[in-house]
Amino acid sequence: MNAARRDIDPFQLELMRSCFDTIADDMALTLMRTAHSGIVRDSLDFSTALLDACGLTLAQGICTPMHMGSFHDAMRRLIGQYDGRVDPGDVFIFNDPYAADGQHLPDIYITTPIFTRGEPGAPGRLAAWATTVAHHSDVGGIVAGSNALGAEEIFMEGLRLPIVKFMARGEPNQALWDVIALNVRTPDKVMGDLQAQIAACRSGEREMLELFDRYGVDTVLEYGSHLQDYAERLTRAEIAEFPDGVYEFTDHIEGLGEDPELVVLKTTVTVAGDEISIDFAGSSDQIRGGINPTFPFTKASCYAALRSVMVSDIPNCHGFTVPIRVSAPEGSLVNPLFPAPCGARGITGYRIIDCLFGALAEPLPDRVTADTAGGSTLPTIAGYRTGKAFVFCAPCRG
Repeated sequence: MNAARRDIDPFQLELMRSCFDTIADDMALTLMRTAHSGIVRDSLDFSTALLDACGLTLAQGICTPMHMGSFHDAMRRLIGQYDGRVDPGDVFIFNDPYAADGQHLPDIYITTPIFTRGEPGAPGRLAAWATTVAHHSDVGGIVAGSNALGAEEIFMEGLRLPIVKFMARGEPNQALWDVIALNVRTPDKVMGDLQAQIAACRSGEREMLELFDRYGVDTVLEYGSHLQDYAERLTRAEIAEFPDGVYEFTDHIEGLGEDPELVVLKTTVTVAGDEISIDFAGSSDQIRGGINPTFPFTKASCYAALRSVMVSDIPNCHGFTVPIRVSAPEGSLVNPLFPAPCGARGITGYRIIDCLFGALAEPLPDRVTADTAGGSTLPTIAGYRTGKAFVFCAPCRG
């Protein structure tokens, strides 16, 4: 974190923050209005984000808080894999938890680079990214909706997409479009939602270029960096108000199958000065069932829980996550290794939030909620009409 600088205009900083937030929210509204499936259009099971050139979140749009902070790991993988091979008009797609640091297969990421306007005869420079992630109605696998609790490995859960170009320099990768459409039960819904995600990214690109034109590229990017520092300072100040100490909580999931074994979810929260660490040592090992949350999703659930107990108006950007450390043993329930299935990982994700609230109830009893119903369920209605598959799924909470 850089020390607070006296030459930063606080009004300009707040203006830029509002601009970033508005761009991310406009992306979300574009995606909602153009989506084809009910789970995206009506349930709003998606997120949008504006990121800097390094893949650090500048703003996350309205919608799903449990995606908070999940973009960084995936974008770090993308930027490293395609270093020097990103062009204007490219669109990237991926969903795989292991090859792309995704969350689960139904959550498909679409991301586009934002290049500045170049001089005549000279290309612009990569300055930002517009990113979306949306839960799709189906990506294949052994059950309609692709959220099989009984899946024993990820190969049973559906189509796995590494980080690849969905479009290159504005031209569709038609072979990939055809492969996706052939491997899902509802190609009209899935391909329509993917195009809605592209439209949302184009909205973010257009508005970011307008921001560059109005205030100058260097000014916008400089204040993006200042915003990260500002969010980190606010978060550290908030954590510094928490009582120092070590706080623990253990929850259980009843398990899967006809003879279920109790699944243990143990959380140890350590508050030390202006930093907080969350450790899941003592939790059960990964299981042969679809409730293993990938580590990026585990971290996102922790960020969402902590953000909800903080009273400051902290920007929803990467800087918020810097003072927070999350750790879990490899091969555990909350940090599974390939090929562990994770289609229904939301079941455990909500319990992670419950565990954080349980641990924080001791130092912050007036800020945490009472225990919840244990998360949401995702009933799925599917079948065939005149030989054509239909799938409807919508999360139900409480």
